[in-house]
Parts: sequence; structure tokens; C-alpha cells
Amino acid sequence: MNRLAGKTAVITGGSGGIGQAAAQLFANEGANVLIVDLKQTDLDRATAEIGHERVSGFVGDVTSADDNAAMIAAAIERYGGVDILLANAGIEGAIVPIPDYPDEMYDQVMAVNVKGVWLGIKAVIPAMRESGGGSIVITSSVAGLRGTGILSAYSTSKHAVVGLSRSAAKDLAPHGIRVNTVHPSPVETRMMRSLEKATSDSPQDAHDRFAAAIPLQRYADPEDIADLMLFLASDDAKFITGACHAIDGGSTA
Repeated sequence: MNRLAGKTAVITGGSGGIGQAAAQLFANEGANVLIVDLKQTDLDRATAEIGHERVSGFVGDVTSADDNAAMIAAAIERYGGVDILLANAGIEGAIVPIPDYPDEMYDQVMAVNVKGVWLGIKAVIPAMRESGGGSIVITSSVAGLRGTGILSAYSTSKHAVVGLSRSAAKDLAPHGIRVNTVHPSPVETRMMRSLEKATSDSPQDAHDRFAAAIPLQRYADPEDIADLMLFLASDDAKFITGACHAIDGGSTA
């Protein structure tokens, strides 16, 4: 307990399954947490469910440079600084083969999943430099480690943040800022419910088929992913940067 005592974390996509689980865990470990998402109603629900006085919400769009600057400013105003950025916001986009993929949807996926991460990193650097360092954790996917059919834009975006993470890790190491990616296999979240519905007339059959392809024979729970994010955010990982961390039940073994 208290591995993040005295630290402040900003979590984008904070009202979703992984984001909310991470916010809960980080707060339990002593951090102040600002969760960022598009809708106030989602933030209100998430903060109420977390039920922790050190967790608050902020409405923002990660594709906006102004909103990224505003979320960092809000964290500094409320909590005195920013030590951790969990760049977690992401969308799956269309679930169709490349010939049928809408151009505008491709642009949206790249805007949220890649540019949104880049803007978040850019916005948080001054605050982390001022405090002498920090940890940036980016949510990628096993789709960022291998090709994934019918999810071309999503897979492209999740590969792209690996390059971004590695470049940022080298740029920011002199300032004591670490940057890492996390690569989950299927997780019990809304995104997988969407994929199951899109690929089968029986979502439960799709769920069972996807789970059977994982050596550990199940989806990850959001809390499983949050545990790894906590490790990377904490000083336990103080010599880890520029690395890809698969958390996939053996899927990429």
C-alpha cells in the first residue's frame, strides 16, 4: 500500500473499464487522481463508484491541444503537480476489412489513439520536468504487437504508440521521465462487447472463442491491467523505460 503516496496521476479515458480500475487502484495506493473523459455524466458515475476523496473528474477531449493543456493545469491547480500520466483513452473504430473501412473513421482512430497520446505527453512534460521526473504509461494492445484482421486502423494506431513511446523515452530520460507501453489481450470491457457483437450472431460464442485462444483461457479483468500500470507508474519500475509490456495471458508467447 501507499506506493504512490504524495503523487498525482492524470488518467485519460478515466471513466472506462481500465481507466476506472486504474484510478481506483492508484487512489488506494495514495495518489491524487484526475480522471479525464468526454462526458460529465460518465465522470460523475465513475467518481461515485470509486468513492475516494482524492479522485476528481475533468471533461476533456484528448484530440484537442487546448484540452490537454487544461487537464494538466487542472491537476496542478487541484493537487499541486503531475507525476504520472496514464494515456489510456482509445477507440476501436470500425470493425471491417480495409476495402470497407471509412476514411473518416480511420482519421478519428488515429486522432484519438495516436495524436491524443502525443498531445498528452507534450502537455505534461513541463510539469514533470519541474518536479524532477515522472512516469508516462500508454495503453496499447496486443494489436500493437502483431497484425489484427478487421481492425486495421486500431492495430495501426496501437503500433504507432510503440514508436512514440520509444522516441519519448529517449527524449525524456535526461529529465527523469520514464515512458512505457502496456499491451493487453482481450479485457472484460465495453470495447470487447462491441467486438463480440460485430463478429458473431452470438456474442457469448464469440467471447468463448476469443477466450479459448488465450493460453490462460480467459479475458483479463480491468484490475489485472491496472496492477501492471501501477507497477510502471511507481518507483518499483524506476529503471524501466522505453519498453513494451504484454499482459495477455500468454497470447504472444
